[in-house]
Amino acid sequence: MFTFSQIPNFSAETSEVLGRDGHLPKVAAHRLEPTGLRQHFANPPLWQPEVSREPPLTPKPPVAASVLVGVVMRPLPTILLTLRTAHLSTHSGQIALPGGRQDPEDADAVAAALRESHEEVGLDPAHAEVLGELPIYVTGTGFKVTPVVALLDPAMRLSANPHEVALVFEVPLAHVMDPANHCRHAVLWSGQRREWFSMPYQDGEQKRFIWGVTAGILRNLYCFLSTDPH
Repeated sequence: MFTFSQIPNFSAETSEVLGRDGHLPKVAAHRLEPTGLRQHFANPPLWQPEVSREPPLTPKPPVAASVLVGVVMRPLPTILLTLRTAHLSTHSGQIALPGGRQDPEDADAVAAALRESHEEVGLDPAHAEVLGELPIYVTGTGFKVTPVVALLDPAMRLSANPHEVALVFEVPLAHVMDPANHCRHAVLWSGQRREWFSMPYQDGEQKRFIWGVTAGILRNLYCFLSTDPH
């Protein structure tokens, strides 16, 4: 998991929603299926990420990190997410993609994402079919995050590391790939305007508030999948 030394002192979940993007098209259903995802990564379009760098919160050079954007190949595909444990000193209780900083022994960003996913949620790398990577996302807290997109076998057996992960859950891929569910927020903090996306999801009686880095990476996945191949 990431270690953060400084985070904004405001409530993201209760901040004002400035707008939603229902005017944008949702990703076509066939592109959310395993075959469509494989084809899109094999023949990628010309596109630009919408979110790539947050205003810095630290003067330190960013550290390389990776996260796994895992699409579980269910009849209706889902995204694998985690809820950080409440006792963590920073970003406790927030929703995240499995991942963390790249270690020297990691061969590359993919190896780091798979290792961290195994350590955090017990994912066997044999159950992950890596499709490719999204552009690096630089967080305000000092990480250069490479999102690694993979298809996950629903037969996988997961076991959350109780020190880092309170819950492992899934959200329908169609929900986060529909911009009508993308909310825009902004706040003036420490003299600087900070903007972010959120993608709230009502999971039964529980509201899952997806925001910040996780929502930014998923927004970029939306931009990638909604762009037609050249």
